[in-house]
Amino acid sequence: MSAALSAVGSRPLVDGEFPLFIEDFRAIAAMLHADAGIALSEAKATLMYSRLAKRLRTLGLRSFREYRALVASHEGGEERRQMLTALTTNLTRFFREPHHFEHLKTAVLPALLQEARRGGRVRLWSAACSTGQEPYSIALTILSLMPDAAGLDIKVLATDIDPAVLVEARAGVYEEASIEPVPSDLRKRWFNRATDARGKAGWSVAEDARRLVSFRELNLIGTWPMRGRFQAIMCRNVVIYFDEDTQVALWSRFMPMVEPGGHLYIGHSERLAGDAAWHFESAGITTYRRRTENRP
Repeated sequence: MSAALSAVGSRPLVDGEFPLFIEDFRAIAAMLHADAGIALSEAKATLMYSRLAKRLRTLGLRSFREYRALVASHEGGEERRQMLTALTTNLTRFFREPHHFEHLKTAVLPALLQEARRGGRVRLWSAACSTGQEPYSIALTILSLMPDAAGLDIKVLATDIDPAVLVEARAGVYEEASIEPVPSDLRKRWFNRATDARGKAGWSVAEDARRLVSFRELNLIGTWPMRGRFQAIMCRNVVIYFDEDTQVALWSRFMPMVEPGGHLYIGHSERLAGDAAWHFESAGITTYRRRTENRP
């Protein structure tokens, strides 16, 4: 009898080359939740199977039972990181949810850039930045108003838990279809013809846009080393993957990181909850301004 079949007598959640049983699913889902705060329901069993079956083949394993034993072991630390990468959703694009960038351009940046021109400090944060389209969209929005912004004290912090996507983000090379959402005037000025790591023709983000963005690895449920506040934070379409308690805790952590009067942009399916909901007031569609007064 195979290792997979001897593990459980019940039918697998997903039956295939490597049957995925409920014990396997729950053990792997628990590791993902512990490492990244992401909550997977049993409805995501097929997703887990499709993404991890490739890892089992690569490693020459015979079952998910063997795989979960590996990633739970000290020797399996690197594979556990590979598992996190495989199970993390990295859907992103330039100027996704364009109303946020319009608000940033018209309601937030003009005053901040004037302050920067006088020697002030401007700090924005793209949390869960994936392959970089969001922070580069912020940089392009800044450059559309101030082409020489890279020479001033203006920085976009871009963080993600996945080091693999950060490699792509730092490279800043995108295929033709990926930059279609970028307005043509910004495309012409801030992108250059380039070849990606696979030798495929694409477009490279120009140096002045790159200089505005700093990429760092960061787990949102881990330690945050940042000390200063931000005038605007984008954390969009990631909190939705966390359970309710983790969402409430994360919104509460974001609140003190936003300057009073600063802004928080969240995903279209997300809502502020917990104590943070009081400290922010609506400033548009899934756009929030931190209140300047203290809670009574």
